[in-house]
This record gives sequence, structure tokens and C-alpha cells, in this order.
Amino acid sequence: MDLPLIWSVLIATAVMLYVLLDGMDLGVGILTGLAKTDEERNLMTASIEPVWDGNETWLILGGGGLFAAFPLAYAILMPAFYLPVLMMLAALIFRGVAFEFRHKAVRKPTKLFWNGAFFGGSLVAALSQGLILGGFIQGVEVEGRSFAGGAFDWLSPFTILVAISVAIGYTLLGACWLVLKTEGEVQERARKRALLALVGVAICFAAVSLATLSIDPRVTERWGFTMTSVNPAKLLPLSPIPLIGMALVVLTARDLMMKVGAPEWRPYVFSAGIFLTGYLGLAVSLFPVVVPFDIDIWEAAARDNALMLMLVGAVIMLPVILIYTGYVYSLFWGKVDPDEAYHD
Repeated sequence: MDLPLIWSVLIATAVMLYVLLDGMDLGVGILTGLAKTDEERNLMTASIEPVWDGNETWLILGGGGLFAAFPLAYAILMPAFYLPVLMMLAALIFRGVAFEFRHKAVRKPTKLFWNGAFFGGSLVAALSQGLILGGFIQGVEVEGRSFAGGAFDWLSPFTILVAISVAIGYTLLGACWLVLKTEGEVQERARKRALLALVGVAICFAAVSLATLSIDPRVTERWGFTMTSVNPAKLLPLSPIPLIGMALVVLTARDLMMKVGAPEWRPYVFSAGIFLTGYLGLAVSLFPVVVPFDIDIWEAAARDNALMLMLVGAVIMLPVILIYTGYVYSLFWGKVDPDEAYHD
């Protein structure tokens, strides 16, 4: 049994679920900055109120799983990304406080502060995650078994591009969620914002993909490219990934423009599919490397007996978390009632 491979799949799955679920409510938080009225902002936050804190469970599983299953990778990557990780955690904490306090505020300046804190915390968390992802893709400097780079190696034009892309992608997920959960003018504005975000995602999808191919020759080789030639034997089997991504962009746009006839859940599912194709493309580019481009999952893994012991716990707990998450989403399925949303 290849335990490092199993754990890499489990951690990758937890991270992907975090992106799709918490990315959605971070996107809603970003969109609250564009709300026309307090009532619209309250309706937006009410749409994620039952699920937003549970969505962050997957971030804990991803980070905790990396620490326990791949301690060497954790020991190298954490010093490389201390600053953006601290920015992300501070933003998530501040956002959580603002989520509660914005409903308790009485004076207008205080309301404005906590509404701005919720928007700003959501945006900074999304950008920080993009900086971490971009820094991971471009690689970290390793000497022996330790991080040997500088404190700001994660900051580059490429990582800024990835950060902006992640924020726009989360905005798309959030807007599609609001299409599903709201009605009337709020839903109509969500459709328009989702279409704008979709255009941004399509541009960023292409830009990040091309930029990633230029990061390291080993990445381009995976896809069958060199500076002078193309290898169809490598490229063609992988071509469905970007092609499916482009098709999902078109399908999402079609559904967002169809006010009648398209199920309202479909734009969110299609936008999640866009993220999934990008995630698969990243996996193709980097796997099995866990510290680009020096250490793979087998070199970084803990001992087999530790991995097996943790796997027993994961096999028990992961289905429980999945069932609970599914139950909560099914329990609060349907449109948000404006009369039951928080009012200031």
C-alpha cells in the first residue's frame, strides 16, 4: 500500500473542498463591498451564515494533514510562506469577528467599520491564499532539507497574478452562490457580477496557465512543450483538461444569461468545475513534487506506521465530516427569506 500517495490524495481533496466551499463564502464576503443597501448586504451574509464556519474545517484538515503526513514539506514550506500565511489567518479571524459584530453595531460609523472589516478580511484572505499558491507553484529555494530563501521570495509578478486570479475566481463562486440563494434584484445583480467575474476568470485562466508553463522546463515537458517543438504524444492525452475548462466557461456564461430555463444551481456547479480543471492542470504540472521542485511526496512523508495510524482515524472521521457537511447544506437548501435575514 502506497501510504504517501494515499495521503497526498486525501490532502489534495481537502484543499480542493476548501477552495470550492470556503472560496464561495469568501467570494460572497468580497461581493458585500458592492452591495447597494444594508438589506442586500444582510441577505448576502444570511446566505452563508449556516455554513461559512464549517467550510473552514477543510483548511484545518489540509494544513494539519500536511504537518502530520509530510513533516519535511511542512518544515520547508511554512518558513517560506510565514508572512502570507499570517496575513491569511489574521484576515480570517478578523472576518469572523466582523461577521458577528456587524449585526450588533448601532451607530453608523461602527456599522461601516465592521462591514468594511468583513469585506476587507474576505479580500485579504483570498489574496493571501493566491500569494501562497503562486509562491508554491514558482518553487522555493531548498538547501539540504531546509528552506534557504528569503522572507519575500513569495512576492513576484507571477504570484500577484495568481493572487488576483484566486480573488476573481472566489468572486465568481460567491456570485453564482447568490444566484442560487436569492431572488429578484439581488439575484439579477449577482448574475451581472458573475458574468463580469467569469470574463476575469477566463482571462486569468489563460494567463496563469501560460505563465505556469514558463516557470520551469520540467513543467512544459510534462505538457509536451519545449522552446522549439511540441510533442503530441504527451499533449493530446492532457488536452481534455484545458478544453473542458474552456467549455465550462462557455456553459456558465450561457446559464448566467438565461434567466428562464436554466437551473439556478448549475452556474455554481459549472464554476466549481472550472476550478477543478485548473486544479487538475496544476496536479499534472507538479505531481509528485510536494516542495517544488526539489522534494517529492515519498521523500517528505512520515514513517509508514505513523501514516497508517493516522489513516485509520481519517477513514473514520472523513465520512462523518462529509455526511455532516452534506446534511447542513441540504437542511438550509433553498432561497434565503429576506424577512428572516438579519436587519440592522
